[in-house]
Amino acid sequence: MSETERKRVWKTPAGVALCAEDEIADPGSRGFVLQIGDAFFHGFVVRKDGAVAGWVDRCPHAGFPIAMELDRYLTPDGGLILCGWHGAVFEPLTGACLGGPCAGGRLTPWPIVSTEGIVRTA
Repeated sequence: MSETERKRVWKTPAGVALCAEDEIADPGSRGFVLQIGDAFFHGFVVRKDGAVAGWVDRCPHAGFPIAMELDRYLTPDGGLILCGWHGAVFEPLTGACLGGPCAGGRLTPWPIVSTEGIVRTA
């Protein structure tokens, strides 16, 4: 690993406050990078139909981050998660790939919970 590469981790500790739920539009999404020791976790939260879901920011097709622009994880109409690199589309609350190069696959869940209006890691 070069000095410019950052170590990645794929899980987070429980109870880390991320944001107020109403800071994410419905439908909407927001990316998060958490430093855990000397490594970094990259994930995103989607809010749709009053529910929230968390996903590891990594496409199952090629391992790239989902968004090409900060917090732009959804299609323009907010209906699906869109991988900006290869066009795979995912159901926002289940992570199931509905089309594209990883059809039949799914995003890796990032356990989160929203209680009293605050989104936290679970």
